[in-house]
Amino acid sequence: MSQTLPNRGAQGIEFVTMMALIMSLLALSIDAILPALSQIGSSLGVDQNNANDNQLLLSSVFIGMSLGLMVYGPLSDTYGRKTTLNLGVGIFIIGTIISLFSSSFDVMLLGRLIQGFGAASCRVVSMAMIRDKFEGKEMAKVMSLITSIFIIVPTIAPSIGQGILLFFQWQAIFLFLLIVSFASLTWFDLRAQETLSRENRSAFSLTTTFEAIKESLTHPTSRLYTIASGLTFGGFIGYLNSAQQILQIQYELGDLFSIAFGGLAFSVGIASYLNSRLLKLFSMEQLCLFALAMVFTTSLFFYVYISHFSAQPTLIVLMTYLSIVFFNLGILMGNMNTLSLNPLGHIAGTASSVISSAQTLLSVAIGSFIGLMYDNSIFPLVFGFMFTAFGGLSILLFINYVGPFNYAKAYK
Repeated sequence: MSQTLPNRGAQGIEFVTMMALIMSLLALSIDAILPALSQIGSSLGVDQNNANDNQLLLSSVFIGMSLGLMVYGPLSDTYGRKTTLNLGVGIFIIGTIISLFSSSFDVMLLGRLIQGFGAASCRVVSMAMIRDKFEGKEMAKVMSLITSIFIIVPTIAPSIGQGILLFFQWQAIFLFLLIVSFASLTWFDLRAQETLSRENRSAFSLTTTFEAIKESLTHPTSRLYTIASGLTFGGFIGYLNSAQQILQIQYELGDLFSIAFGGLAFSVGIASYLNSRLLKLFSMEQLCLFALAMVFTTSLFFYVYISHFSAQPTLIVLMTYLSIVFFNLGILMGNMNTLSLNPLGHIAGTASSVISSAQTLLSVAIGSFIGLMYDNSIFPLVFGFMFTAFGGLSILLFINYVGPFNYAKAYK
């Protein structure tokens, strides 16, 4: 049974903060190593003439996550949320240890793959726990509040990584991840309450799991929102893959890279916080349509600008453009996930797994392509944002104004 957000108080604030921290383990494992990508690649024998190969340190985490996402939902529906999260974070810790002691690039990639596989539980189980307690706009509000706290991690993580590198080698970053994951798991075990009662758990069977997966993939609106969100966040993954090369190397920011990266992440946090307020005035569908339209039109005009006036605009101009894009992505994050999952509350765990896995596979495929197209210019990135926003916007327009599902009419 869903609850309302004003069940806040100290316990409600603790729940939101705890979910944000658990979900942040993946972001921390990615963003904290960004300043060290070149150092790690060089240390483990990557040919620096093929510097794009360093992006595999990021892509491997997302690939591992996409594989793990399908597993933890059904497990959490059967064995409960807490047991499943313990398993996943335990696997994440194993991957972190492998990465910490890796002596070759292949072993490092294996460790990163296992990290991603384990961290998938953080996203799936957290989403399922939130869906257990909230639904509809209340769920979207909670997701916005969690995202506004969660975004602190990518804001400060590169600075943490950069600070560690001032005194230690890159291995110390993975030691830091190990400490944070142990601390997070301890807090969760001591303070979190199981949100899925035993009577609401489903007995595990391949038939039941297959039926739940089938329903998640075939539900018309959920499927389309999943594809739209996968497209939309493909541009964001493309940015993550190439951000270090663009900002730290191409724009010669050096150690200031972490500040620029954190500033852009802060734009997402502000938008996520405002989104919880905007939901009092507008529907999730309206906010998503507006945000996607903004990303597309801004990227279109910026692409024309760099094509005809300045192939490498000043840092201030680039950061202004990216801030606008990231602000609107902050509006999209909580709303798109909620719209995808909302019709499937009765199978929240499995649905969260299937939807998150499909979103991630699509966004990683698109984002990896955008990242690998990096050619010492910002053209691939800007075109990637323009293309993915156009695809997402087209799908949402179809759902709300053209297709037979037409949410705009259904909610009147």
